[in-house]
Amino acid sequence: MSGSRILSLGHYQPSRVVTNDEIAQLVETNDAWIRDRVGIASRRIAGDETVADMAAAAADKALANSGLTASDIDLVVVATCTSIDRSPNVACRVAAKLGIDAPGAFDLNTACSGFAYALGTVDHAVRAGASRNAIVIGAEKLSDFIDWNDRSTCIIFGDGAGAAVVTAAPEGEPAGIGPVVWGSVPERGDAVRIEGWRPYVAQEGQTVFRWATTALAPLALQACERAGVDPSELAAFVPHQANTRIIDGIAKRLNIPQAIIAKDLIESGNTSAASIPLALSKLVERREVPSGAPVLLFGFGGGLTYAGQVVRCP
Repeated sequence: MSGSRILSLGHYQPSRVVTNDEIAQLVETNDAWIRDRVGIASRRIAGDETVADMAAAAADKALANSGLTASDIDLVVVATCTSIDRSPNVACRVAAKLGIDAPGAFDLNTACSGFAYALGTVDHAVRAGASRNAIVIGAEKLSDFIDWNDRSTCIIFGDGAGAAVVTAAPEGEPAGIGPVVWGSVPERGDAVRIEGWRPYVAQEGQTVFRWATTALAPLALQACERAGVDPSELAAFVPHQANTRIIDGIAKRLNIPQAIIAKDLIESGNTSAASIPLALSKLVERREVPSGAPVLLFGFGGGLTYAGQVVRCP
């Protein structure tokens, strides 16, 4: 098997938009401070919708854009750290909602790097012949885990989902998903956490900021090297949507002035595992990146974990 490629993308966000001015009614902050510190202007917050509801909506859109049907899908993988229910897992619920019969179905939790981990795992499954057509989803309902009285976290997060249909690359054609670079820094795992039976998101912002802006650019460059793509060839860089200062810091060290730098967090907030597919799907939907162009994906966060790969835009 020559490898895999992304065939199509889809995304979903709840209809409720929560502005910085609304957050300022809950805690001592203001729009200017939030924009300056993290770059967020608004975020989407789900009501009764579950992680599985949002995941299925994004996956349904990706499937519709692919030209395939539910009967063609043999694997469903969902990256999430915010599913309240442990069983059935989100992937099985998505399969049921979309009418996918008897797929391999599992959830994966590496928090904010989850989609890149899931994409790498599915790419391996396709290369090994264990899957032909898969749906990979990043979906989060972080609003269930937010202390709305904690100014350090309630300004940051939002809800949503993004999905990709991944298929085997045609024989004789190059792979559309490059080798994954992944790893973790377990000794710093407490820097971002959701722990306990009634958990709230907690994080050490400065620890994460210093790690992200100093350690991650060389790892992202490794993903380019393994894919045989020079950074100057990148059409876009789609990192985890954590903070505009972090995104700008990594992009500067990559030296990619020609590339579009995704900053979907301005209107969506930090959506953890959903942030990369959500941002990538929007870029493709707006036709800002040409089909076949190389795009660097790079996720990082809770764990601390990281993962990235170069993909060819569908």
